[in-house]
Amino acid sequence: MNINILPKIELHCHLDGSLRPKTIIEIAEKEGIHLNYKNIDEIKEAVTVPLDCKSLDEYLKAFEIPNLVMQSKESLRRITFELYEDAAEENVKYMEVRFAPLLHTLKGLTVEEIIESVIEGMKDAEGKYDIKGNIILGCMRFMSAKKAFEVVEEGKKFLGKGVVAIDLCASEVEGFCQKFVEPIKLAREYGYRVTIHAGETGIGKNVLEAVELLGAERIGHGVYIRNCEEAYKIVKEKNITLEMCPTSNVQTKAVSSFSDHPIYDFYKDGIKVTLNTDNRTVSNTNMTKEIEITANEFGIDYEDYKKIYYNSVEASFAEEDIKERLKRILK
Repeated sequence: MNINILPKIELHCHLDGSLRPKTIIEIAEKEGIHLNYKNIDEIKEAVTVPLDCKSLDEYLKAFEIPNLVMQSKESLRRITFELYEDAAEENVKYMEVRFAPLLHTLKGLTVEEIIESVIEGMKDAEGKYDIKGNIILGCMRFMSAKKAFEVVEEGKKFLGKGVVAIDLCASEVEGFCQKFVEPIKLAREYGYRVTIHAGETGIGKNVLEAVELLGAERIGHGVYIRNCEEAYKIVKEKNITLEMCPTSNVQTKAVSSFSDHPIYDFYKDGIKVTLNTDNRTVSNTNMTKEIEITANEFGIDYEDYKKIYYNSVEASFAEEDIKERLKRILK
C-alpha cells in the first residue's frame, strides 16, 4: 500500500491548530504583534506538543500563540488557504476544516467577516488545487449558550455557501451537552449538520448525550465509548461515525500509546471510524502520518483503508455529487 499516492479525506481538522510556523512569524511582523520568541525554531517548539504531553488541557495551551495572528481578514484567508494547500499536497481530495469564530473577534472583526474570510481562503485553494472543502463552525464549551446562539445565527447565511455544520469543542467536562440543547436544536432547524467533540477525556457518557440530546451525526474522537456500554451501543446501532485522531489522542492521554488506541477494535466490530489529524501543527502530523501509524500498529491493508475512506466519504457533509466523485477516485 503506497500511502503517499492514496487519495485521502479529512473530516476533523482545526484551523487554529494547523498554522505554518513561518506564517505565524510573517503575520506577526506585518501586523505589529509582539511574540516572545526569537526565531522559527522557538515558535515551532511553542506551538507543537510532544507525545509525552500530560493532558488535553496542557495540549490546548499550544493554541494561544496561533490565535494572536488570526485577528484580521487577510490572515484568516491566508491561513485557511495554506491549510488546504498543505492538505492538497499530500493528496487530500476533500477536507472539512473547523474553527470557532468568536475566538477571532479580538481586534473588532464581526463574526460575519470572520466566517467570510475563512470561506474565501478555502475557495482560493479549491480554485488552485484538486481539493474540495467545507467549513464547520465551532462553539466553545466554556462559553455561554447565548454565545452558541450567536454563532448559529451569524453562520446561517453561509449554509450551502461553504458552511455545513456546527460543533462544540474545547476542554471536556461531564454533562456539557445539557447546556447547549437549545442552540444546537436551532442549528439543526436551520439546516446545520451536527458533529460534537465528546468522549475524548474519559467520559463516555458524553457521547451518549451528544447523540441523544444534541442529535450528533458524528463524534469528534469518541475514544471513551469503550468504557461506556450505552454509548458504545448507540454509536454502533445508529451508525454514528467517529472522527478519530491517533496522534492527538496519545498526546492528550485519551490513550496511553498508539497500540492502546481502540480504532482498530472499533473498526473490526463494525463501528464507522475515520482517520484525521485533529491539528496538523500542534500534533506535528498530517494524513499520511496518521495512515502510516495505523498501518504499522494494526496492519491495516488496502482493503481496510478503502472501507475507512468510504466511511469518510459517506459521513462527510459534502454535496452528493462531490461524494460520488470522491468514491470514483478510489475505484
